[in-house]
Amino acid sequence: MPTQCDVCGKKPANFALHMRTHTGEKPFECTMCDKKYSQSGDLEKHVRIHTGEKPYECNVCHKRFSSQSHLASHSRTHTGEKPYGCNECDYRSKSSSALKMHLRTHTGEKPFGCTVCDKSFRCTGDLRKHIRTHTGEKPFECSLCNLKCSQSSQLRLHLRTHTGEKPYQCDVCSKSFSTGTHLRLHERTHTGEKLYACTLCDKKFSDRSGLKSHNLRMHTGQRQRTFECDLCNKKFLDRSSLRSHSRFHTVEKSFECTLCDKKFVSGQGLQVHLRGHTGEKPFECVLCDKKFAQDNHLRSHLRTHTGEQHYKHECSVCNRKFPGRSQLGEHIRSHTGEKPYECDVCRKTFTYKSSLVSHGRTHTGEKPYGCNECDYRSATSGGLQTHLRTHTGEKPYECNECDY
Repeated sequence: MPTQCDVCGKKPANFALHMRTHTGEKPFECTMCDKKYSQSGDLEKHVRIHTGEKPYECNVCHKRFSSQSHLASHSRTHTGEKPYGCNECDYRSKSSSALKMHLRTHTGEKPFGCTVCDKSFRCTGDLRKHIRTHTGEKPFECSLCNLKCSQSSQLRLHLRTHTGEKPYQCDVCSKSFSTGTHLRLHERTHTGEKLYACTLCDKKFSDRSGLKSHNLRMHTGQRQRTFECDLCNKKFLDRSSLRSHSRFHTVEKSFECTLCDKKFVSGQGLQVHLRGHTGEKPFECVLCDKKFAQDNHLRSHLRTHTGEQHYKHECSVCNRKFPGRSQLGEHIRSHTGEKPYECDVCRKTFTYKSSLVSHGRTHTGEKPYGCNECDYRSATSGGLQTHLRTHTGEKPYECNECDY
């Protein structure tokens, strides 16, 4: 007969093992780290984290797992079975752990607390991701371009910029997208749905970022750029943006472009710059087919769809408006005739710095922009884009008077 537990009244088959649930005894210790376990089987599963061993294989897709329970849970993705049901709502899950985490959405329980700040989380995975915002750790690295990410999901999304994979397809027009979020945003162009309404005016937006941008620029005091750089007098909306900017004055520019010798503070800055040479445009608008080399250029473009243009800087001469002070400053030179950028070789002057850089190449013969299809090289990115149309057959400019 099984012995009855004096603490809880249960009659466990293994009395010694059961008593450890009351005493907290964990006699099985991992030799590779400090973790301890109450059962030898739990230690055996844990050790596979260090060894990478995955002895359990799925018969359908041959994916491998470190434990039999993980394999059983995975197998339900093929069968569609969801045996674990919530008593509060219609939610069902293929694993008991997922159900347990779901139940916390009803109870509000967040048992996993951050030791650095006061934030708490429903599961250890969310806590681990959050801790990286404090440590700056980015353990997931792209094998193709060395970009590092703090989350594996971010890396999976990034890899699609290399593979071109777009697994999410619109049922209405068959357009495909790299993320489910982009698909949902696109679907609203068919339905006209705008879920996000401003509480201060009658404007509505199809996505949360559009509403946030609208509130920041139109209704909050944060529009005032009160944080000024001591070295160049540039102003910023918040202190964190000023800190990021300050690094450009103090940090060594150790990332050098092999095509034009320009240097950058970070590898990411170099990666963005290289797109000017290659013509790569990995950021695609989910509402139309336009592509961009930088994500901030895409964000600016998206406002042409949402109506959030924010042209708040007005020219006092012709009343034309611009989204930023720098664009307004450049425009004003068209009225004043000012050309502050002078060529050191021939003393020719230019209105814009970019025009001076392009002009300089007429003296050096440098042609940093190369075509991936043939040997053509150009002194300017615009020249390369024009040339690429000889390969694609694209003819974007149309006559309003005839079919040319």
